[in-house]
Amino acid sequence: MLARVEEIVSHLEMTSPADLRPAPPVPEVSVEPVPADSPLVRPTTVRIGKPYNWPSSRWSDDDWASYLAREGRQCVLIRYLSEVAGLADYQSHGDGEVEITTFGLVPEYVGKGIGGYALTLAIEQAWQCGPDVRRVWLHTSDLDHPHALPNYHRRGFRTFRTARGQR
Repeated sequence: MLARVEEIVSHLEMTSPADLRPAPPVPEVSVEPVPADSPLVRPTTVRIGKPYNWPSSRWSDDDWASYLAREGRQCVLIRYLSEVAGLADYQSHGDGEVEITTFGLVPEYVGKGIGGYALTLAIEQAWQCGPDVRRVWLHTSDLDHPHALPNYHRRGFRTFRTARGQR
């Protein structure tokens, strides 16, 4: 069993689509909506999270089944040309709240200059998760990729809370 490590978790939000500060387009990057039960969702999420020790990279089959079956779950694959480069998934919480529960790139696409635009597309998709979305939020950790938090801030997210935790 892995030792638990202390982390600082940052919670970020946007309260209007106008908050988005898009990254320069990368024409080869696109998003493709897929059902939450797509056979690509779980392995892609695990590949994204394993280098950062995301809890989801160790979930059981039952944990995954419960997570993916939640009402309001939506997923998009991030593609570079035709290859799966990453994933974003969303959880609608009602009352106009959408959480980006996963965003990331698989290891071979990290550091290739596509993360900012991939995040731009993922945020645009989040604002389209329902007719009355008024807030999009997410959290990240200082144990995630070191560019994660700066990328979120550059795209227009504001930190509304930080907390210490353990992973």
